[in-house]
Amino acid sequence: MRHDEIPNSAVHRLSIYLRHLEAIHVLQQRTISSKQLGQALSYSDAQVRKDLAYFGQFGHPGVGYRVEDMIRELRSILGTDKTWNVLLVGAGNLGRALMTYRGFLRKGFRLAAVFDADTAKHGRGFGELEIQPVSAIAHAVETLQIRMAMIAVPPESAQQVADMLVAAKVRGILNFAAVSLVVPPETYVQSVDLAMQLEQLSFRMNLGQIAGTTP
Repeated sequence: MRHDEIPNSAVHRLSIYLRHLEAIHVLQQRTISSKQLGQALSYSDAQVRKDLAYFGQFGHPGVGYRVEDMIRELRSILGTDKTWNVLLVGAGNLGRALMTYRGFLRKGFRLAAVFDADTAKHGRGFGELEIQPVSAIAHAVETLQIRMAMIAVPPESAQQVADMLVAAKVRGILNFAAVSLVVPPETYVQSVDLAMQLEQLSFRMNLGQIAGTTP
């Protein structure tokens, strides 16, 4: 099956399955059934089996899924069984928070370079990283073999940054700017709009108030 035939929602749930499997592996649980996995995450066992079936057959009759094997398989499918060098454009408040987040490397992502358009920030160090001018992006992409980037700049600057990344042959962009980016088909964009997520949460709460289920 081609990757573009796999629903984004199924890929999203793979990450959720992986998080749960990693958690129970720490507790030394060795096997889990599709029913147990689904119940733990509020999905049906049929949904779990359908999602995994896009990528192969993983269960064992009478056993279910072997937790350690499934972790290895899901990491391979998601591409996090190796380490990706990632660059960050934007060293403002959000950018600095991303720079200090230690969870990336545990999941297979190494923040390898940081850039900002503000000349006053150039040369400042954060741990092992030093903020560079955006004009150095192409060189860093080539020398560090970077294929992924994060954008944490104001919305009005995001498209220009995306264009620079595309020109440098970055093929995956995690976009924190509250704007839709226009990129070629071979470039993948995943947007993280925190305000939108809060709007969705607000909608659920508001719906509950209308229905009389929330005080």
